[in-house]
Amino acid sequence: MRRLQDQAIDYNFILSGQHKHTIQDILANFSIEHEPDFVLYDGKDITGIVQMAKWAMDIIQTYKNKKNTDIFRNDRNGIVLNHGDTFSTLLGSYLGKNHGLHSGHVESGLRSHNPFHPFPEELTRILTFRLSDYYYAPGEWAAGNLAKYSGNVINTGHNTLYDSLQYSPEVPQLQDNEPYGLISIHRFENIFSRKQLSRIVNQLTDDRQHKIKKLFILHKPTEIKLKQYGLLKVLENCPDIELRPRYDYFTFISLLKSSEFLISDGGSNQEECSYLGKPCFLMRKATERKEGLGKNVVLGQYDHQSYLDFIKNYQQYETTPLVLDQSPTDIIVDSIVEFKN
Repeated sequence: MRRLQDQAIDYNFILSGQHKHTIQDILANFSIEHEPDFVLYDGKDITGIVQMAKWAMDIIQTYKNKKNTDIFRNDRNGIVLNHGDTFSTLLGSYLGKNHGLHSGHVESGLRSHNPFHPFPEELTRILTFRLSDYYYAPGEWAAGNLAKYSGNVINTGHNTLYDSLQYSPEVPQLQDNEPYGLISIHRFENIFSRKQLSRIVNQLTDDRQHKIKKLFILHKPTEIKLKQYGLLKVLENCPDIELRPRYDYFTFISLLKSSEFLISDGGSNQEECSYLGKPCFLMRKATERKEGLGKNVVLGQYDHQSYLDFIKNYQQYETTPLVLDQSPTDIIVDSIVEFKN
């Protein structure tokens, strides 16, 4: 949207409302002047499974009630861009196709080939592939995963996250000068399992690890589950861990750039670290991304010793930041110009 805005290309901004507060922060970060043309859901942020189901049903009902015209401007020749692997991605793909529009999937072709890791994102991607006409794949490997699907595969080389990092300014530091690591845990398969989240907290608070300060960024669903399982106090009582609220994107990236390493279960965080050359320990069984693996990213597979080894030797995983000659976002924007009214 920022590139479309910079090039004065008109677009229809449809907001799903899945993470309303997060989206508001991101729009402010990227100076997006275009207000949403249509908001499919205007309730609270979705933080639970029951909320998610109700949110999806409400959106489909809204779509049916509006008879499509208000949402899609009665357009019959446009393309609907849907990004990533969330339920918003799947719903946007479905609504666009149902209206007879072209469906474009940004960050397409990523696969773990394990339906339960990540869950439900792996299944969401497979369903989105089937609903898409244009696949914007961030590399040869991702493009290869789309070979069996009909449609147009456009290789963007890397993800648009690379361009997001280029927009990110330095912001005032939110910590003192001592070295620190960052922690960000929020995935469904980790936080909605008491056993799994307990195992992660035990790893993070193991007193055998190298004593370095770690800032634990609390996503709201993670905070809810930590409290529910009685694990928040464990983190609060760990002298090496400092709990922090969730920050806007640019502030988090600024913290990441100044950190020693990142411990995360996020695929986007994995990519960001690979582009920045930042050591990253991935708290996951499997990942749908190849970026950084075997270089600056360690796929932990919930192995405790692997985690301890990473904390002790994280400096050996630093790599040179990536510099691209061509913007992945520009490739996408250039390919959709033909759909302008």
